Amino acid sequence: MGNQVEKLTHLSYKEVPTADPTGVDRDDGPRIGVSYIFSNDDEDMEPQPPPQGPDGGGLPDSGDRPPLPPPQPYDPRQHEIECSVFYRDECIYQKSFAPGSSALSTYTPENLLNKCNPGDLVEFVSQAQYPHWAVYVGNFQVVHLHRLEVSNSFLTDASQGRRGRVVNDLYRYKPLSPSAVVRNALAHVGAKERELSWRNSESFAAWCRYGKREFKIGGELRIGKQPYRLQIQLSAQRSHTLEFQSLEDLIMEKRRNDQIGRAAVLQELATHLHPTEPEEGDSEAARTTPPPRRPPALGSEEEEGEAVAH
Repeated sequence: MGNQVEKLTHLSYKEVPTADPTGVDRDDGPRIGVSYIFSNDDEDMEPQPPPQGPDGGGLPDSGDRPPLPPPQPYDPRQHEIECSVFYRDECIYQKSFAPGSSALSTYTPENLLNKCNPGDLVEFVSQAQYPHWAVYVGNFQVVHLHRLEVSNSFLTDASQGRRGRVVNDLYRYKPLSPSAVVRNALAHVGAKERELSWRNSESFAAWCRYGKREFKIGGELRIGKQPYRLQIQLSAQRSHTLEFQSLEDLIMEKRRNDQIGRAAVLQELATHLHPTEPEEGDSEAARTTPPPRRPPALGSEEEEGEAVAH
């Protein structure tokens, strides 16, 4: 394929391997995980804002076009889905809307500046867009991976008008010192395209804070069983679990879920899977029927024109 960079169409949930949500690993043969073999930044697909008129508002209504509805305020509980990430038996990431939790509250870019300290991870969110992550480096600035380049920008510019929040507590790895996080971020400003070692802004920002090679392209060998599990919370007593061979692939799927939104994720699972009611006394998760296994895709990542990991 030469140097062509293409997008890989996401596999449907019929093609995604499932695991027993209770965590019991039945040795019933190999299970093939989702593999995203192209390294183009998924944030290039962010939808553009609607056209604006000369006064900053929407374009005048035409006779055959109804007026656009006013934008709705962003509500994380409505648009995002609760999920946890496990490496074997260890929980390494958790997004929860537990009662009383304010960790996922969002703020305007101007108000967010008052809550940031150097070395913090910042996430900008908006409906129907990939979440955008950045590292706050002080002086109202962030370093972030956007459109295949690591840039140093003012936080208000990087937000592109989206609301944001500090997300230091989503990943449960031990963080580096704030000064080391800032050094990691600033050292890569200007890196672009095939110089990059990360697929998206989240992987780059998380690597800066935690320094773990698992966030890099090709940071883990995809061999053997899938040690990573993405547990999607369907309701208070039901969840569905997907298995992955690498954290890199799992993050891509998690971000896709964030982009399409909670309602679409639940619709996909309702359409393609057949969850059964949890057994009496089983409050952890519902069991789901695994889909038919599919053979692995041919070709390695380098054969498909992926950026080289550093």
